[in-house]
Amino acid sequence: MELRQLKYFVKTAEKLNFSEAARSLYVTQSTLSQQIRNLEDELGTVLFQRDSHSVCLTENGSRLLPLARQTLLDAASCSEQIRDLQQMLSGELSIGVTYSFSPILAEAVKNFMKEYPGVKLNVSYKTMEELMDLLRKRQVDLVLAFKPNTPYEEIESHGLFEDHLSVIMRNDHPLADKKLIELPELAGQRLAMPAKGLQARGTFEKYIDAENSGLNVCLEINEANILLDLVENSSMLTILSEATIYGRNHLKAIPLDLPDNQMQGCVHVLKKSYQKRSAEAFIRMLRDTITVRKFSEHWV
Repeated sequence: MELRQLKYFVKTAEKLNFSEAARSLYVTQSTLSQQIRNLEDELGTVLFQRDSHSVCLTENGSRLLPLARQTLLDAASCSEQIRDLQQMLSGELSIGVTYSFSPILAEAVKNFMKEYPGVKLNVSYKTMEELMDLLRKRQVDLVLAFKPNTPYEEIESHGLFEDHLSVIMRNDHPLADKKLIELPELAGQRLAMPAKGLQARGTFEKYIDAENSGLNVCLEINEANILLDLVENSSMLTILSEATIYGRNHLKAIPLDLPDNQMQGCVHVLKKSYQKRSAEAFIRMLRDTITVRKFSEHWV
């Protein structure tokens, strides 16, 4: 059995179409079909049911699929560890980031690129759910996001700082002098809300359904920086974590008076998986940034 055969099998199982699988693997359909047949012959079982109209996995094919995926991941991890040892801090580091973490990330990226110019950084901004899926598939090496409301079984979270869900507004807004804001005080205010799928929205909706609450939600958007730009240039309010406004001197964050309102900023990695040396260096550098230390000390 060859890794190539398992790779062909997994891709065909994902596409359930031999022509599409062959194109995505940059091989001919005849080559793909022959390698699948060789794998079936070696295992002594049929992996795909084929007819003129469709392709589907057999029972044994379905059982093989998760095993084949894990074998390919383990092989890639083995190669990665050897390259890491040989090349020291070089290669690539892929980081997944939620939109709210932009202010936290910038300083660390700048410092890391200066100290480790041999490492290419790939940064992807997506929702937490999308990023955790990429992490499970090992398409990113680590994720920067707030701690999820429901833990992911195969992912471990390491705390960076404590934060809280806040009402964000301009410094000159009529509510800007308050220490806490209660939910009834949002009635009558024009709200620009983070879209569903963003963690601040999910945390807020543990307590209240924004769409059916009677609140004046005049905008929803899934990009925190644009959301903050809009609030900074209007009388609208939004609901985000305090950390999102770091460096924005014209905005103020006032905590919402809600039970269990803390949000923990975390680094998320796969459990029991090899951690690149470049990832370890980036996390270490991230913990030492002015931004993270500021929020850590704020909550001591």
